[in-house]
Amino acid sequence: MLHGWIVLDKPVGLGSTQAVSAVKRLLREAEEPKTKVGHGGTLDPLASGVLPIALGEATKLAGRMLDATKAYAFTIKFGEETDTLDTEGEVVATSDVRPTLAEVEAVLPRFTGPIEQVPPAYSALKIAGKRASDRARAGEEVELKSRSVTIYDLVVRHPRESGGPASATGQRDSRVGGHDEVTLEATVSKGTYIRSLARDIAHALGTVGHVSYLRRTRAGPFGLEQAVSLDFLTEIAKARELTRAVLPLQAALDDIPALPVTPEQAQLLRHGQQLFGFPAKPGLCMATLEETPVALVEASADGLRVVRGFNL
Repeated sequence: MLHGWIVLDKPVGLGSTQAVSAVKRLLREAEEPKTKVGHGGTLDPLASGVLPIALGEATKLAGRMLDATKAYAFTIKFGEETDTLDTEGEVVATSDVRPTLAEVEAVLPRFTGPIEQVPPAYSALKIAGKRASDRARAGEEVELKSRSVTIYDLVVRHPRESGGPASATGQRDSRVGGHDEVTLEATVSKGTYIRSLARDIAHALGTVGHVSYLRRTRAGPFGLEQAVSLDFLTEIAKARELTRAVLPLQAALDDIPALPVTPEQAQLLRHGQQLFGFPAKPGLCMATLEETPVALVEASADGLRVVRGFNL
């Protein structure tokens, strides 16, 4: 059975749940044993990029991936704000104001560090047990409370930098002297909505806007350099070589030190028992037996306490 991660470069138009279903189908086609599959953080259908797919015992770490820092490249198209804050919605406000790059760069420090933002009405957040997006589509007035998030880094991607849409920092609007659109790069905490960030940046510039391009470039330790396409996965599944795309379970824990244990200690940890008097630096560690993950453990003066055990 496969245990580990497939870092999918999710295409636009595919939902995260659909991506999981596609990987399950490919596992069957590759005649791999039936295993649990989950994703490490929802990515909107209109967004592309890094979507970690957990297999087998790695699904026990999916929750940690949800909490991980994420990075995005996104384009704000100025002049129109939509109800969904992206290209899918209906226009609800317009403006003739087009900011210059200097004006955009000058406002970004206001959106760097800890900030408050109101999530989009069209989101998966639940209000009284029902998704806000479902309520919005039903015509209900949706009011969401602001939440605290952190923007660790926020910069303008300049025209000569590659990797974004063709009009990386927008087309010059000769009528107003500003830009129709601008592409930014952001590194953000969990719970951050890029669509809300784009809306608020546009408002701070005295105009309105929506996200016309969104690509996740990193999720926790996983980046685009490790990501593979669905087409590639399909090819190697047909060749019964799906393991080529699977990263080890511990790849999601690159910031957590390994802690070697003996076979006897591994057995105790696998049964969820605490190891007393174990000399280790306080904090999270990955207990390993000959490089095989045994358990994610919390080390303290009292010894090792199991946080997550693995059946490997």
